Amino acid sequence: MHNILPLPIFHVWVYLQTQPLLWLTVTLCLYELARELDRFAGHKALTNPTVLAIIATGAVLLLTHTSYQTYFAGAVYIHFLLGPATVALAVPMYANRKVIGRHAGAILAALALGSLTAMGSALALGRLLGATHPVLMSLGPKSVTSPIAMGIAQALGGIPSLAAVFVMITAMFGLLVFPTVFRLAGITDWRARGLAMGTALHGLGTARMIALDDTAGAFAGLAMGLNGLFTAIVLPLVVSVFGL
Repeated sequence: MHNILPLPIFHVWVYLQTQPLLWLTVTLCLYELARELDRFAGHKALTNPTVLAIIATGAVLLLTHTSYQTYFAGAVYIHFLLGPATVALAVPMYANRKVIGRHAGAILAALALGSLTAMGSALALGRLLGATHPVLMSLGPKSVTSPIAMGIAQALGGIPSLAAVFVMITAMFGLLVFPTVFRLAGITDWRARGLAMGTALHGLGTARMIALDDTAGAFAGLAMGLNGLFTAIVLPLVVSVFGL
């Protein structure tokens, strides 16, 4: 290794190998590479940088036989920044407050229908396939951001870690198919796109919308927050009414 790398880079590599910062560096570098690839490809569905970075990071962990605990010791710094990043979503929402206010009724109606569809379709499909109660309760909040989904699942007798997996699968699949869905449905309004992405794909969908359009990012952030609140209130009622 010493003969391959230039001396300064070799010293940096040796230092990082002994520090949690190694996996923080790997994560950031892979994400930046994914962003460049996405930009070069013209922001195609299959080059979504978040999906590419997740796949690449997982591949590196598997190839290096690195446990998740070891990885998270470095990635925890990014995890910590999720809080401030979520609060920062208020900035584009505030900038678009007048537009949001003018469409408040339509936003609430679309959000309620979207949230009910997300919950209902997941529960119905899970029930049809014979899923057990803990799996159903973990599947129900799949379109809600992970911390809220895990809390809802735990309160309803589900498995929080499984709920987090369903949330990530939903987001990654949605990021790949939503551009095609928008195109086939003729949805070009960034407000509608943002609202749909925030409702169905929570944080990852919101991040994608922010990268593409400020107005879409504002509507996505609003939808993500309201959908979390709506699901936390309505899903337990749905489970109780239908005896799931």
